[in-house]
Amino acid sequence: IAKRPSMVGVLRQAARAAQSDASVLLLGESGTGKEIVAQYIHQHSPYRKKQMVAINCTSLPESLLEAELFGYEKGAFTGAASGGKIGLIEAAANNTLLLDEVNSMPLSLQAKLLRAIQNREITRVGSTKARRLDIRFLSLTNSNLREKVAAGTFRSDLFYRLNVIPIQIPPLRARPEDIPELVEHFLEIYRRKYQRSITLTPKSMDILTRYRWPGNVRELENALEYLALCCPDGD
Repeated sequence: IAKRPSMVGVLRQAARAAQSDASVLLLGESGTGKEIVAQYIHQHSPYRKKQMVAINCTSLPESLLEAELFGYEKGAFTGAASGGKIGLIEAAANNTLLLDEVNSMPLSLQAKLLRAIQNREITRVGSTKARRLDIRFLSLTNSNLREKVAAGTFRSDLFYRLNVIPIQIPPLRARPEDIPELVEHFLEIYRRKYQRSITLTPKSMDILTRYRWPGNVRELENALEYLALCCPDGD
């Protein structure tokens, strides 16, 4: 859903990016729809017949992150599965790999991730054998990676590898023209989901359009679900 030229430009850029295997870095505030744009890229790519593999870099403790990402061989460490384990990156072979909150990747693993992106290969923990992979890397962040590079918490060489095609997603307050259509889109979803008959008055729509939405599209969606649940039928 896009009428604002800046958002239309984002979708055009995403459609062009989908035709290559270059790394894409999606930037924007929390709730702007970075993952939706990532799905859009995947669905228009040669890998669209498969479900995209997503990794949230903040959801795994640092002590487990390397084994989960790169996999491990039998006996690689105490407690390792007897037959070893395939990593999430290897599981994304011939597919799109989404790195969510890539800014949270520990420095200790950034060099290994750089090699995976640069050489399209990984080495499991406890192994010396490199495994070649065909993977499309998409990365998301709501942080300023250039500032993190300057602060020494993010490798500059990894940043440039991820930032081949940067796409900046505008906040919702910068695209008020899109709000009425987004409102109707989400209301229709919740009308069907909760079997409710909900309409908005012109005054209500004006209020929603003028509001700044610090939580962006995610906040708008949540507000409309609340309205669909709590307003009397017909209001």
